[in-house]
Parts: sequence; structure tokens; C-alpha cells
Amino acid sequence: MKRLALLATLAFAPLLALADVAGTWTATFTTQIGDQSYVYVFAVDGTTLTGTAKNSLSEMATEIKDGKIEGDSISFVENLNYQGMDLVITYKGTVAGDEIKFTRMVGEFATEELVAKRSE
Repeated sequence: MKRLALLATLAFAPLLALADVAGTWTATFTTQIGDQSYVYVFAVDGTTLTGTAKNSLSEMATEIKDGKIEGDSISFVENLNYQGMDLVITYKGTVAGDEIKFTRMVGEFATEELVAKRSE
């Protein structure tokens, strides 16, 4: 019986240690095209991250794709259309309390660093 309890604990341990990122996060940072402000709204289901990203240059929020949470690390993809050009923006971040430190790859031509802060 103890063995079964230990196996169950080990099986669910990764889920218990996941960062709490559900909610609204904001960031303002400098990019190659100027300062941008973002609002990220995240939802979590197990290790799957879903939600939206909205930047100050766009009227519409975009759905985030391929979102994952592993411990205090999160990652997702934002498929953005900027001035008629499709851009794939890949995010990788580390959660520390009410901040997420992100590195994002904008297509194949820019790497940007930003910090998102929990707003709700």
C-alpha cells in the first residue's frame, strides 16, 4: 500500500509543482519597431497553457498556440500578422512569483527580452 501511495505521489508531483500563471499579465518593452505594450490572458489545464496575447499595435487579440507549463517554465507561440506579413513569435519564460521573464523569437530575425507582470 505504501508503494502505491509513493507511486501516486510521484506521478502527480510534476502537476503540483507547476507555476501559477492563470490570469492577466501585462508587459511594456522596446522592440525593433518601437515600444510595445502587451496584455496576456492565460488559462491552465494541467500542463497545457492556453489564452490570448494582445499588443498595442493590433485591434484584435491573438490566440496562443502550443502552450506548455513545466515547473516554473512556460512556452507558447503567437501567430501574428504585422502589416500583411505573417510572423511566428515563440516565447520561452520563467515564472518567479508575479513576474515572468520572457525571451521571444520574432520570426528568424529578432530576439527580445521582456518581463510580464501579473495584473489580476
